[in-house]
Amino acid sequence: MNNRKSFFLAAPFYLVFLCFFLIPLILTVIVSFWDYNEYSIIPDFIFENYAYIFNNCFDYSKDVCVTFKTYLSTFYFCFLSWLFTLLAGFTIAYFLAFHVKSLGLQITLFLICTIPFWTSNVIRMVSWIPLLGRNGLFNSFLLSTGIIDDPQEWFLYSHFSVVLAFIHLYTLFMIVPIFNSMLRIDKSIIEAAYDAGANGFQILINIIIPLCKPGIVIGSIFVITVVMGDFITIGIMGGQQLASIGKIIQVEMSYLQLPAAAANAVILLIITIFIIWIMTKFIDIRKEL
Repeated sequence: MNNRKSFFLAAPFYLVFLCFFLIPLILTVIVSFWDYNEYSIIPDFIFENYAYIFNNCFDYSKDVCVTFKTYLSTFYFCFLSWLFTLLAGFTIAYFLAFHVKSLGLQITLFLICTIPFWTSNVIRMVSWIPLLGRNGLFNSFLLSTGIIDDPQEWFLYSHFSVVLAFIHLYTLFMIVPIFNSMLRIDKSIIEAAYDAGANGFQILINIIIPLCKPGIVIGSIFVITVVMGDFITIGIMGGQQLASIGKIIQVEMSYLQLPAAAANAVILLIITIFIIWIMTKFIDIRKEL
């Protein structure tokens, strides 16, 4: 009886998982083996879509193929975004958890961190353009102070602007799980470490960071999975000039090359799952959720 009751309680969650994850994923894998031409999609079972993606990629006598270059570009954005969101997220969470004593003030400051999420991602990205543009506020300030002699072009539509937008958009994804892990730390452990003669840096390295590892890993999963498939941010902040796997998939879908887009999506999903699998080896994520 209990098993039947548990099944009915969990059935809505299984149904949502089935309809919005498992079935679309299976359909994507199936379509990735179909053929297509300029006018239609042809149900089939071919490997040409995958072969085309890795065409000349294993010919080491030639330069790095387009696919590998695109993945390297995606990993580059992903790594820098993860690194800077981790540094910013950990610092903010540490300040909120250990330097703000009032619970009400903690909540207030945490809500301030969520203010950027009150608007859409596109609006937040577009808001950087008048700041970073050639005639933007940032260039104007540097020119007026004499720090630079000419407007800098690399502030906007560059790797810098893309990574800056990612940090702006996704730092909160790192703050929340790390802050949650820090709140679980027993303050008596830190007091005991101080009594034993440890300084602040030793406590940070030997106590706080190890105990925050679950939050760091969960936040990293959030940021990496979002950045790996992002194409809107790279398109807007990169001026449609920078490559990423998400951008390739978006272009293929716009030209109705759905089997090719599905094949790229399957490869991207496998790589992302592999990265997540490696990170979950550091913690038992089921105990933390």
